[in-house]
Amino acid sequence: MVKRYADVALVYAVIAMIFGVFYREFTKFSHFTGQTNLSVIHTHYFMLGMFFFLILMLAEKSFRFSDKNVGKIIIVYQLGLNISGTAFLMRGLTQVWGTELSKGMDASISGIAGIGHILIGVCIILLLQKIRKLL
Repeated sequence: MVKRYADVALVYAVIAMIFGVFYREFTKFSHFTGQTNLSVIHTHYFMLGMFFFLILMLAEKSFRFSDKNVGKIIIVYQLGLNISGTAFLMRGLTQVWGTELSKGMDASISGIAGIGHILIGVCIILLLQKIRKLL
């Protein structure tokens, strides 16, 4: 599992860099100078993707906590991270394009990001409880 966590961290590092370049180049190409949610995709994937899995790699090396249930938690965690990332992308693209959203669509995008964050938070708590039991 240590190698798998390292591999996943590498994948999220690449995704974070891609979104960082996309944010910079897309806003430049679109002549957009305001604030946009595209700027937070980069940092979310670095912190909640790459750094999170690097920390899990170190924890796994020390505590050997991974089992079948941890695998399920990791899948849900990644689902939550990518749901949040997709919502940030949708919100950011509409901001750059100047798309006027209805109240319902605006709330839907916020709700999707919220669901992703809730999944991430619950999974972090479950993983911390699993590791704590080993101490």
